[in-house]
Amino acid sequence: MTEKRIADKVVFAAGPCYLGYILVGVSKRGICAITLGDDPDVLVQNLQKRFSNATMSVDNPDFNRLVSIVGGTAESMRVNKWELPLDIQGTAFQHRVWNSLRQIPYGKLRSYADIAKDIGSPDAVRAVANACGANPLAIAIPCHRVVRTDNTIGGYRWGIERKKTLCEMEKIDPEEDGRQDFEKWVETYLKDMD
Repeated sequence: MTEKRIADKVVFAAGPCYLGYILVGVSKRGICAITLGDDPDVLVQNLQKRFSNATMSVDNPDFNRLVSIVGGTAESMRVNKWELPLDIQGTAFQHRVWNSLRQIPYGKLRSYADIAKDIGSPDAVRAVANACGANPLAIAIPCHRVVRTDNTIGGYRWGIERKKTLCEMEKIDPEEDGRQDFEKWVETYLKDMD
C-alpha cells in the first residue's frame, strides 16, 4: 500500500548540472523530488503528474539560486551529508529499503542482496531493485550505490551512465559549500508554508 500524503503546494526549480538537468521540488513537509534527466521540460511534466493536485510554483528566485547549489552539489555529492527534511512518499517496504540506502557510506557500494538482508527480507532482492527504481529523490536516497551481487552496475532510474558518473564522483572527497544556505532556505520555506 502506498502512503497517501498529498502535497497541496510544491515549489520547484530545474537547472543544468554535470549529470544533465536536475529538478528539486519542496512541499511543506520537505524535499519531495530530486530528479535527473536530459530534458528539463520532461522533468517538470513528471513532477506535475506526480503531484497533479498540488499548486506548482516555479517563480521563486531564492529557490532557483539554491537549486543551482544543489546542482553543483550533485556534482560533488555533498548533499549526501546534509540532514535535509525529506517528504518521502512510498510503501512501508520502499521506506525500509530507502532508509537502508541512506545508511550506505559515501563512496561505498552494496548489493541488492545486501540491502534485502539488511531490511530482514533476504529473499526480496527483486523487490529491493524495484524499490530502488521507484526512488523519487535521486542522490538524497543514494540508490546509485547499489549494484548487483557480481559488482556490475545494474539498472538506474536516472540512467546507467549517470549511475556510473555518480559512483566515480564519490571517489572524490565532498565539500560543504552551499549547505547552510540551502538548509536555511528549506527551514524558512517550511515555516512559511504552515
